[in-house]
Amino acid sequence: MATIDIRAVPHTYELTNPTQSPDILIFIHGWLLSRHYWQPLIQRLSADYQCLSYDLRGFGDSHLDSTQRKLISTYSLTAYAEDLATLIARLNISTAWLIGHSLGGTIALHAAYKIFNVIKGVVCVNSGGGIYLKEEFHQFRSVGAQIIKFRPSWLPYLPFLGQIYTRTQVVTPLSRKWGQQLLFDFVAASYEAALGSLLESTTESEVHKLPEIVSELKQPVYFITGAKDKIMEPKYVRHLAGFHWMFEEDGKNILEIPKCGHLSMLEKPDILAAHIRSLLN
Repeated sequence: MATIDIRAVPHTYELTNPTQSPDILIFIHGWLLSRHYWQPLIQRLSADYQCLSYDLRGFGDSHLDSTQRKLISTYSLTAYAEDLATLIARLNISTAWLIGHSLGGTIALHAAYKIFNVIKGVVCVNSGGGIYLKEEFHQFRSVGAQIIKFRPSWLPYLPFLGQIYTRTQVVTPLSRKWGQQLLFDFVAASYEAALGSLLESTTESEVHKLPEIVSELKQPVYFITGAKDKIMEPKYVRHLAGFHWMFEEDGKNILEIPKCGHLSMLEKPDILAAHIRSLLN
């Protein structure tokens, strides 16, 4: 584990050993999560690909102190894409694939558009969108804001909550380890980052901008969805994938994992790793 300062915030990252492949795989986590959830997937891919995972600003171990909270004014998708571009430049990465989960997939698309000369392709995992439903988004933003407003630090230490979180957003229950990790990351996320990224990524203009970005990307873009995902339903993944040049009537740039919810990298890491290998090859 190491850190690099970006916008005066120490960003925690992990980089595996180099391999014969010239391409580095960069993993971007979703909202209220952290780099840790990529570990099962990285364990399956790192023998053939060098893998970089990091915590987004304000999440996981990329903490914000009181001074930084006052200095940082934006948590937009563009800002997070710029953070990633800075990280890539600082680590002297010349060619990479981005693999993003949920919100991380959206950030990956923005980053691929911004630094197209470095990013060879994108794999969006449980990530889609591009349709603005006014009432649904208003409710989502309102509920999300309330959820992150009350997060006492003692939550992870309630014995029954970890068990509940093993069944959250998934079809197959996770191990207790991951239930606890979900709780810790939920509590650890900076209020400013959690609220800011939620509100700034779900405006009508941002939602409508996403299909435009996908339609302009020249790199390959693949979408992997869980058939039972209730957070980002497959129909919304298919909708966004349809704006990319690789999309055909049978959706060849879309892969669906059966009996899988929103956390594919934890629920079905073997299947997800196999899909990613096939796409990269």
